[in-house]
Amino acid sequence: MDVAGYIEDDRERFLAALKEWLAIPSVSGDPARAGDVRRSAEWLAAYLRGQGWPTVEVWETGGLPAVFAEWPAADPAAPSVVVYGHHDVQPVEPLEEWDTDPFEPVERDGRLYGRGTSDDKGQVFFHTLGVRAGMAASGAAAPPVTVKLLVEGEEESGSVHFAELLRAHRDRLACDAVVISDTTMWSADVPSMCTGMRGLTEAELTLHGPDTDLHSGSFGGAVPNPLHAMAALLAALHDEQGRVTLPGFYDDVIPLTGEERELFARLPFDEASWLETAGNSLAAAGEAGYTTLERIWARPTAEVNGMWGGHTGPGGKTIVPRSAHAKLSFRLVAGQDPVKVQAQFEKWVEANTPPGVRAQVTIPGGGVRPCFSPIDSPGVAAARRAMERAFGTEVLFTREGGSGPEADLADILDAPLVFVAVGLNDDRIHAPNEKVETRLLLKGAEAAAYLWDELSEALR
Repeated sequence: MDVAGYIEDDRERFLAALKEWLAIPSVSGDPARAGDVRRSAEWLAAYLRGQGWPTVEVWETGGLPAVFAEWPAADPAAPSVVVYGHHDVQPVEPLEEWDTDPFEPVERDGRLYGRGTSDDKGQVFFHTLGVRAGMAASGAAAPPVTVKLLVEGEEESGSVHFAELLRAHRDRLACDAVVISDTTMWSADVPSMCTGMRGLTEAELTLHGPDTDLHSGSFGGAVPNPLHAMAALLAALHDEQGRVTLPGFYDDVIPLTGEERELFARLPFDEASWLETAGNSLAAAGEAGYTTLERIWARPTAEVNGMWGGHTGPGGKTIVPRSAHAKLSFRLVAGQDPVKVQAQFEKWVEANTPPGVRAQVTIPGGGVRPCFSPIDSPGVAAARRAMERAFGTEVLFTREGGSGPEADLADILDAPLVFVAVGLNDDRIHAPNEKVETRLLLKGAEAAAYLWDELSEALR
């Protein structure tokens, strides 16, 4: 039996098992659900043992558990591949906006509804079917590469113990590539592969002026106003071309290649429709010389997330305020280091704060590093071939504007990343009525089955 035939025959068993897993409310951000996250890990471990995986372990962390499983290749010289995903899920509130119980999965109109269907239990789970389908089609007792499954339990609450877990088990996780199945495709009819995710760092800026609020009639126009200074400082964060003005901010950015820009341009992107999804924004804006997709996927940004100070209550209060505040975030792209950008921002603030105003910059942690996989790298090329075999059409490329723990995987395991996923942007991940297209889940399993053969050749 071929791969597609095996998957079709196993469809109902696969979906029934997935529904059992989805019914466990593994919300990592809710301390009251810690027991459910553990139950989710134990369910997956038991399922994998039942599917014949030779090694299955629940790995403890300083918080919530992860699951590790390994199926060695028959050839000890074969490449090793880590498949990463997560079994924890987002909270379900507001519950009243769900059409069905978020933890009682329902199939309807070719879709499976429930929390975690797309992000990320469904996309992790298709790999279990893909491994079995590949071996069944070849008649082999083991996959052509050593497959190591690592399923985290804290991704939705910041992966706070994940880097430590990777370091503790680095030898067990040694691999030639890391496959990520926690992203999306362009659309159901335009399959695509993600090749990178942006990093993130944040800062809070406070400008201090006088020791107390002052009467604006007695002191206005004669002493520095921290709110005026803040407005000027934030306005100077970008130039007239929409570029961030921190010295050195772009020095490490890996530029888009001509081929990447051409492939992005081939995606059926309608800017007017996109603006409607962007809160009915009236126009696209950003760094000059780049398209909207290039800006949100492959160019770094600086955003003012909030600013406040002085009197904000009802009625007037004519003062020179004592302080002003702002929160900022920087989305970073391939090549940039969050810690380096933090230092650039602090130096820029110091150089641009006017006399009579004292600046205080607070950085909440080390940030999240960006990750990137060149489209011509062996692993990406192999995965593209596997997806094209499954979907029967050309596979294009995207990147994603969000951030996650993928850079830790690449750096600590010293292995390239390969993104293979079948989620869609309209799957309503993190929102009520999350769903996944069941047809795409099965296509994901088919692509995964082909992937091991392709990587076996590409990574030798």
